Amino acid sequence: MIIDCHGHYTTAPAPHQQFRDAQLARLAALAAGTESALLPPEPGAISDDAIRESIEANQLKLLRERGTDLAIFSPQASRMEHHVADPATARAWARACNDLIHRVTCLFPENFAGVAQLPQVAGGPLDDCVAELDRCVSELGFVGCNLNPDPSGGYWTSPPVTDEYWFPLYEKMTELDVPAMIHVSTSVHPAVHTLGAHYLNADTAVFMQLVQGDLFARFPALRFVIPHGGGAVPYHWGRYHGLAERMKRPPLGEHVMKNVFFDTCVYHQPGIDLLAGVIGPDNVLFASEMLGAVRGTNPDSGFPWDDTKKYVDKLGLDEAGRAKVFELNARRVYPRLTLPA
Repeated sequence: MIIDCHGHYTTAPAPHQQFRDAQLARLAALAAGTESALLPPEPGAISDDAIRESIEANQLKLLRERGTDLAIFSPQASRMEHHVADPATARAWARACNDLIHRVTCLFPENFAGVAQLPQVAGGPLDDCVAELDRCVSELGFVGCNLNPDPSGGYWTSPPVTDEYWFPLYEKMTELDVPAMIHVSTSVHPAVHTLGAHYLNADTAVFMQLVQGDLFARFPALRFVIPHGGGAVPYHWGRYHGLAERMKRPPLGEHVMKNVFFDTCVYHQPGIDLLAGVIGPDNVLFASEMLGAVRGTNPDSGFPWDDTKKYVDKLGLDEAGRAKVFELNARRVYPRLTLPA
């Protein structure tokens, strides 16, 4: 079996985005003092047929063409928009997004497993996030969540992920035995591009926060997936190893890498080669991020940028290594996956 640990519902039917647009329009009207805008909108009606069409012509079609069996599936990351500083709006938006993911998993139970969007608000308490995670896992059967370490959208106003601020969420994650993928949303910082800078900056920054802290001593069962190949980390592994030594931290293999995993959302062969060579198959999960940041066909190779299975196939891993990257690591990190062996 081949499990893709990183997929997003970027093709959701139009009424879903129309609901979000109505939410944002209401907040703008309230800020301008328009009394007629006080009632919050309701999610738009979306039929099962509309969901089927949006999935069958896109994610499911590509999964089948590329030989992948199941995608661990979450709402569109750039549309989480945690920088919008209204808790009630964040709650309603996260719930609508997660309910839509749940409907996908019900319509295609053999092909998709749900991951939750959390109703984060920069600087706000995490009670709503804990409650939504509990709902999604306990009631909807989700297998994990996405955690945004920078809800401000590029301004980094939140404490590091090792801070006690985050502990209520970690306690719930540990109780439910689910991991988090570290995933920021859109950047609203004019100097920081969302896909080319903000995503990779966050992956790299969080890894360094984990090196500096002692989070896994406090939460030994906590698990994080750092996507996009780990940002700069594999390429600069010597830097992080050296900094850990300089700061008198324990060896990275013991201090961080028992709890942290990287995915294969790296869109060229040298990058995948480096990831596998530096990090090793025990801590790498197969992923494509489709339909995500990098779409279209690579003119040099003639195949799609995000067909990452082709890169992994060329690594020359033995059967044990291939099984770990394509399936067994995902089962270990996401133990709530209920799949036949």
